[in-house]
Amino acid sequence: MRSGLSRKDVSGRIKELVEALFRNIPSGVGSQRKDLKLNREEERKVFVKGARWAIENGYGLWEDLEHIEEKGAIEGADPRAVSERAFERGRAQLGTLGSGNHFVEVGYVAEIYDEKLADTLRLKEDGVTVMVHTGSRGLGHQVCDDYIKVMLQAAGKYGIELPDRQLCCAPIASDEGRRYWAAMACAANFAFANRQMITHWVRKTFERVMRMGPKRLQLDLIYDVCHNIAKFEDHEVDGHRRRICVHRKGATRAFPPNHTDIPGDYRDIGQPVLIPGDMGRCSYVLVGTEKAFTDTFGSTCHGAGRVMSRHQAKKAAKGRVISRELEDRGIIVRSAGRATIVEEMSEAYKDVTEVVDVVVHAGISKKVAKLVPMGVIKG
Repeated sequence: MRSGLSRKDVSGRIKELVEALFRNIPSGVGSQRKDLKLNREEERKVFVKGARWAIENGYGLWEDLEHIEEKGAIEGADPRAVSERAFERGRAQLGTLGSGNHFVEVGYVAEIYDEKLADTLRLKEDGVTVMVHTGSRGLGHQVCDDYIKVMLQAAGKYGIELPDRQLCCAPIASDEGRRYWAAMACAANFAFANRQMITHWVRKTFERVMRMGPKRLQLDLIYDVCHNIAKFEDHEVDGHRRRICVHRKGATRAFPPNHTDIPGDYRDIGQPVLIPGDMGRCSYVLVGTEKAFTDTFGSTCHGAGRVMSRHQAKKAAKGRVISRELEDRGIIVRSAGRATIVEEMSEAYKDVTEVVDVVVHAGISKKVAKLVPMGVIKG
């Protein structure tokens, strides 16, 4: 999200903002919202409608849908393909951040690389931004667990040799493939609704802390993009235009200018691409390119990626107070537990600037702006 605020507008209130965001957006393992009672019928509607369900229920703006991948809902979701256990895990977790590398980050635009692209996205130097990273929570995890068992059996049934059990699969047109697609779409739509609700509470938090109305704050959604998902798309394969299923795991869509799936106001520049780094360095906004569409099925990377396991990070941080180190550098971090901050320290990740330079030099994304964190809430 971008805003009409500048860095100096919030620098004196960043601690207050971070504390308020932490109070208003439940985070951490098993976090739940106590102010939202979702019954089974409403949960089924979330699975099918995605972000639209959230907006219909007062969470956000109708114009947000234009700036969400697939307008906030993937077709083909069928709640009948979702297990009872997955239903249960999702019901109390809608509108929550979760744990691990999930975050809400208040930052500012530290550098602009292309004025024309930045103007189209309405990003200005020193302008305040908010980045949200979360997904389908325990629901999506359960869907995955449920269908790994199904796919392992299916691979044997269809004579598919697996170099690794985690690559278990089934033909997309098979009964197993269709059922998994229907369940995965439910989880994806739950994630769209989840982020839309958090977007709403980010806005409300800023309004209260900054004592400003929506018109002055101008907290507008730039883009909401997925990075663990399968999608049916049209691509050229062996010289022929084909409808194929593209799996993006740890990857994000990066469609080029003039693609019909891009919002009209971005059609001339390409799809916005969000590549977060870590809570101590920076993140990037980019746009998709024609080369990405021809070389990588319209895809690019989605983040910095870890270089240390969580256990290794804890070992490396022994004797240090990571939150204090970050505060000394002007970054306020709030988390449900100290362990998460340690596991998510900067050294545990690759330098996202190097990662972004790789995708830019490969021609599959184009840099627009660099975002530097001021305050972060972590799961």
